[in-house]
Amino acid sequence: MSEISHDANFCFPVRELENERVKLTPFIPSQHAELFFQGSAAHPELYQFVPIGPYSSAEEFTKELIQGRIAPNPGMVLYAIIDKTRSPSPDASPSPADFAGVIGYMNTSPVNLSTEIGFVIILPLFQRTHVTTNASGLLLQYALNSPSALVPGLGLRRAQWQANEANSASINLAERMGFRREGILRWDRVVAGGRGKIGDTVTLREGDPKPDTLGSHSVMLAMCWDDWEEGGRERVLRLLDRRA
Repeated sequence: MSEISHDANFCFPVRELENERVKLTPFIPSQHAELFFQGSAAHPELYQFVPIGPYSSAEEFTKELIQGRIAPNPGMVLYAIIDKTRSPSPDASPSPADFAGVIGYMNTSPVNLSTEIGFVIILPLFQRTHVTTNASGLLLQYALNSPSALVPGLGLRRAQWQANEANSASINLAERMGFRREGILRWDRVVAGGRGKIGDTVTLREGDPKPDTLGSHSVMLAMCWDDWEEGGRERVLRLLDRRA
């Protein structure tokens, strides 16, 4: 892990995280925004379970998500995912061949020693590969490893994962990684209608302040420090080491 210089406002040190197959590097719009837009523009379904997007340009993505939501919030940071197995060389600049998507931390609290893995958008070419498991595992390691561990981490007590109740792929991934399901947050999100979003289609009550939107229920999962120390770390390492 190496700490790098960039303009994030995140409340903890931001480091590049990598293993043999994946590198997570802090998302820098001038390097990554156009790559993300090129890879996602033809696939609005990538956004069906998340409250952000789709976007009409790299500039809109940067303005709305990076500048408008992430950069001002010290509890959030976004990473670009690089698939090292498809990179032409270790020093090559990111390209459509190896730029796999984005992932990040959100709802991070130094006071409560907690964070959430979110903003998980994997481009179609890299879905059903090693990418999502490895990216999620690297973030878990950095969050939950103690500062004195062989691979030092932040020593947080809790890392959580939220998913739309209808997003079985996200829920299954989290449970495979070792997150424990804690419950359902009913009517947790207001979802913009008419943009391909998946939400509860029940008729809202008369007088609802946002009658043209949907609502969604979120499944809350978490892995805590004791889960991590009692087999969670080893479970994640086995998944990261798997070659099939």
